Amino acid sequence: MSTRDFIEKDYYGALGVPQDADAATIKKAYRKLATELHPDKNPGNTDAEARFKDVSEAYDVLSDPKRRGEYDEARRLFGAGGAGARAGFPGGFPGAGGQAFDLGDLFGGAGGGAGPRGAGGLGDILGGLFGGAGGPRARSQAASGPARGQDVETEATLSFEEAVLGVTVPLRMQSPGSCPTCAGSGAKPGTSPHTCPVCQGAGVTSRSQGAFAFSEPCRSCRGSGQVVDDPCPTCAGSGITSQTRTITVRIPAGVKDGQRIRLAGKGAPGRRGGPAGDLFVVVHVSEHSLFGRKGDDLTLTVPITFAEAALGTTLTVPTLDGTVSLKVPAGTASGRTLRVRGRGAPGKGRAGDLLVTVEIAVPVRLTAAQRKVIETLAEEMDEDPRPQITAAVRAGGGS
Repeated sequence: MSTRDFIEKDYYGALGVPQDADAATIKKAYRKLATELHPDKNPGNTDAEARFKDVSEAYDVLSDPKRRGEYDEARRLFGAGGAGARAGFPGGFPGAGGQAFDLGDLFGGAGGGAGPRGAGGLGDILGGLFGGAGGPRARSQAASGPARGQDVETEATLSFEEAVLGVTVPLRMQSPGSCPTCAGSGAKPGTSPHTCPVCQGAGVTSRSQGAFAFSEPCRSCRGSGQVVDDPCPTCAGSGITSQTRTITVRIPAGVKDGQRIRLAGKGAPGRRGGPAGDLFVVVHVSEHSLFGRKGDDLTLTVPITFAEAALGTTLTVPTLDGTVSLKVPAGTASGRTLRVRGRGAPGKGRAGDLLVTVEIAVPVRLTAAQRKVIETLAEEMDEDPRPQITAAVRAGGGS
């Protein structure tokens, strides 16, 4: 259905309902007329068939709240249902002195309008009313103006230390870029592209359909506004080739596995002087033989002997940038976690901590002397470490 139908056809009159009719009234009127005018009831009656189509078209519009709103707005702007056309002025409305003028003049569509915005007719009003994105002039400027380059994504695999401490890495990547042979013009060296004679460099062409003009990318120049008679042999006239390039990227300290880092302006170059796109680097972090990570905290498991746990000791433990002394209190249980503040990964505002979990190492094999000593210790330490379990066993269960 063309937009012109919205202006020239009286859908309310077709259904015989007032303009403020509610949905129920419109539906009732449609059902009554559709039953009376249905082709099965009027075989060979062309007038009834035409009326049936008009009634169906009217109901399709008026039963849809969005389309009905658009139709009402069009009638409000351009007259009640295109009265001029129905009064015997096909293709136009009566102008001053009885001369007819074309709807295209009213909308400023066919000629495009030469004045500033707001002085080129009512085409822009219709464009906004029916979902357009501006007139042909605005679309042609968008099509032939600067275009932002594409965003590019690549991956970087870092060691655990590099991810925590930060690193500068070279990235070798393939992405679209300006052709080095023709400098992005698309023309063979020694020649130049020229303005498209079809669209006059606009990149779009306009065509009229009834009262309106529609814009579409120029088929002659494929929307570029330029024609290349002798294409560049490297890029086949596109001005773009897939290129391998190496860039140096600074990975900030504290990045996490799977994190996506955005580098503004490091993507594919723009076209026709437009800005470059962005580069996104997806970081993969290798595992460490000693350390783990929980957010900004680093984790480390340190085995200690029974004597160290019972008597207490001071351990020297590694960090990613040196060592640190850690005091283990006497009577420390296996599995206890001790915190070394500020020796984790850099975070927002402050660095994380190093979480050291101590585990008592139980010897797998004992010498005879070691066994004797442990047996003597067990006799001396005649204390039940699990009194609640023992009491439950003596009571005959956990109840």
